Amino acid sequence: MTDTQVLVTGGTLRKLNAPVSAGRTRSRLTIGRTLGYIALLIAAVGLLAPFFWMVMSSLKNANEVFSVPVVWVPETFVWQNYIDIWTKSNMLVWIRNTLFLAVSVTFLQVLTGSFAAYGFARMKFAGRDILFLVYIGTIAVPWQSYMIPQFILLSNLKVSNTLWSIILLQAFGAFGVFLMKQYYETIPEELSEAARLDGLSEYAIWRRIMLPLSVPAIASLTLLTFVNTWNDYLGPLIYLRNPDLWTIQLGLKSFVSNLFDTNYALLFAGLTISVVPIAIIFLLGQKYFVEGIATSGLKG
Repeated sequence: MTDTQVLVTGGTLRKLNAPVSAGRTRSRLTIGRTLGYIALLIAAVGLLAPFFWMVMSSLKNANEVFSVPVVWVPETFVWQNYIDIWTKSNMLVWIRNTLFLAVSVTFLQVLTGSFAAYGFARMKFAGRDILFLVYIGTIAVPWQSYMIPQFILLSNLKVSNTLWSIILLQAFGAFGVFLMKQYYETIPEELSEAARLDGLSEYAIWRRIMLPLSVPAIASLTLLTFVNTWNDYLGPLIYLRNPDLWTIQLGLKSFVSNLFDTNYALLFAGLTISVVPIAIIFLLGQKYFVEGIATSGLKG
């Protein structure tokens, strides 16, 4: 019998149509998958709509930005807004300062975070676990709680109102240590043991074995740190008082404050320019970012 199965239960015969059951299962899976795609599509539209509106607003006239009803796509694209934001502000200086800070802080956080994480993941010393818990516990402490003593300290070191103040503030990060440590623990210990037998030092093991095998985690940490530093507003607001040292966030805020009749089309043009580096970083590192985040919680 090809289309049915015969089961004997309690002296009675029951016929189960296997192909029909399989077809129903496939139909349910297809419906569930379709509903999932629709939900993801709606969520994507909701997330991308503000960015689309920002880009379109940067190409409008000043009077069209907040028009009612909302005009999503302008009839005439005003590309002059991008030229005006460059000529009427210090956009180039702001981008240069922000890029310098983002690159410097990212490099230092990846370097110090990966190095410290190796010590917590592979080195054995008294109080290691307690020290790690205390160090990670600093993530839960809000920066506002120690912002004032930190400002006093950096002022006494004569680095306030310099780019070095921001670099020193963010050169070390507990989150980076946690992320790298979790990823290091997914790498087999046998590799480190074999390297020690070959005469490699701990520094050489970290540099020649751990780092090359941790590219996804390094990419994730690089992306998160770069974006966080690029978008930072409160830190530069407190420490950078010289307009020549302003980041793009401070610059755009001052650009709005100094205009009596704010041209929001120019502001949105500046905001669009500020988003471009972040978008490029995400596009280039998306694969490694997802892999690094997905595997950093695994062990063994």
